[in-house]
Amino acid sequence: MKKLHIFILKMYIGPLIATFFVVVFVLLMQFLWKYIDDLIGKGLEFAVITELLFYTSAGLVPLALPLAILLSSLMTFGNLGENFELTALKSSGISLQRIMSPLIILTIIMSIGAFYFSNNVLPYTNLRFRSLLYDVQQQRPEMQIREGIFYNGIDNYSIKVASKNHRTNMMYDVKVYDHSDRRGNLKVTIADSGFMRITEDRGHLVTTLYNGYNYEEMEERGRQRSERSYPHRNDRFDEQVLIIELSGFDLQRTDQEHFRHNSQMMNLDQLVMTTDSLNQELTRQVVEHTGNMIRSNFFKQEAYRREVHDTLVIDERKPLDITNLEQDLTNDQKRRAWDQALVDAKLTRNQILSTKTNFDWRNKTIRRYEMEWHRKFTLSFACFIFFFIGAPLGAIIRKGGLGMPVVVSVLFFVLYYVVDISAQKFVRELIIPAFPGMWISSFILLPLGIFLTYKATTDSVILNIETYYLVYQRITGYVRNIAGRYIPLNPVREQPQGY
Repeated sequence: MKKLHIFILKMYIGPLIATFFVVVFVLLMQFLWKYIDDLIGKGLEFAVITELLFYTSAGLVPLALPLAILLSSLMTFGNLGENFELTALKSSGISLQRIMSPLIILTIIMSIGAFYFSNNVLPYTNLRFRSLLYDVQQQRPEMQIREGIFYNGIDNYSIKVASKNHRTNMMYDVKVYDHSDRRGNLKVTIADSGFMRITEDRGHLVTTLYNGYNYEEMEERGRQRSERSYPHRNDRFDEQVLIIELSGFDLQRTDQEHFRHNSQMMNLDQLVMTTDSLNQELTRQVVEHTGNMIRSNFFKQEAYRREVHDTLVIDERKPLDITNLEQDLTNDQKRRAWDQALVDAKLTRNQILSTKTNFDWRNKTIRRYEMEWHRKFTLSFACFIFFFIGAPLGAIIRKGGLGMPVVVSVLFFVLYYVVDISAQKFVRELIIPAFPGMWISSFILLPLGIFLTYKATTDSVILNIETYYLVYQRITGYVRNIAGRYIPLNPVREQPQGY
């Protein structure tokens, strides 16, 4: 049996490693397409790019590992079935569970390793990736200027361009606001076109502008506002070179503590501690707000007592009976009382809505940490479930290679993550709790894995079309003949006349 187990492991490990790196590579290309504008043209060193891609690849493991397990298990048992090796093993008295046993142990080990990776390695790589990506994005400020949006990344300057030619780096309809004098928008430069470049020492940003105007409002001193004439200066130019001093735009590593409070940068203990602290703070604010509302908004006996004290004779030793108070008020006092009550009700309503928005934001923040806590376990559980879907399904399909297994794997993968992403959205919007939302995709595929394992163990041909023809025949009572026509399964014979 040891030779059989080694044989199964050899057939499984090769496709597992290959499919894992292929999936990581495909997802890594998606990352490059997403952040290509933040990486190109910045003169990044090869070591920096390699480090960024390494941390990105580590963050893609939760997506790549379950899909690799599903695809490799489907290919392995599909190849065994296609080459009739699985049939030979079963005819020798070896059950499917015994054939799968070394892979089950390997999957359990990988699930434990996935949990350790998700709890200890992934927070560190996410932290390094986020801080490094932020540093890369802050380098070369001329590459960060977007069309139609003010860019304020350079100290004392605000720049806006209407359009850019990404091939030549030429900008059109350029506006530059100079705030170096700390007096507001008093210096404005408007140009028809221009381009920017960084000097070799990366200490200055050279901006060359064409066909534009300089507007500057002159400062008046010693005059009152009514006597000011607001003088200004207007200069036209065909070409102007604006040199802006830069500081800190070379690739400098940001302190990682700025990103450490993100939920993706924490392990289980940190997530539990942060969640408990946020829940305690939320509970304290709810109790405090409730007490303030009761004292200040819901019961205003003291206010009404002061309102009618000069008119009515009130015994201070007895509680004020507000229900009968209106009978002793004049019409003017009634009108003022109702107006004041309406104002108080509107203020209370606005206060409640504002507080509700604050509480919802805090609940969503807590929910993000709860989701990350459950995600540490769902990765390991997904690896286990995908194996018990891929292995029996490969034994049933009996097709190896990269054809049918890839199609089936992608379908199950898409189903799993569509359900998972939809459920996570419901969790973030506080529609459902974190526990069912983060586990619903696993709970949906778990019965499917059990069903497929049972069918593969009992040699059920659930993907054979003839099986469903037999079910149709039993339900309808019709069978298809050689000519392709459906005839009654048990035709009623006519009785002879006179019988």
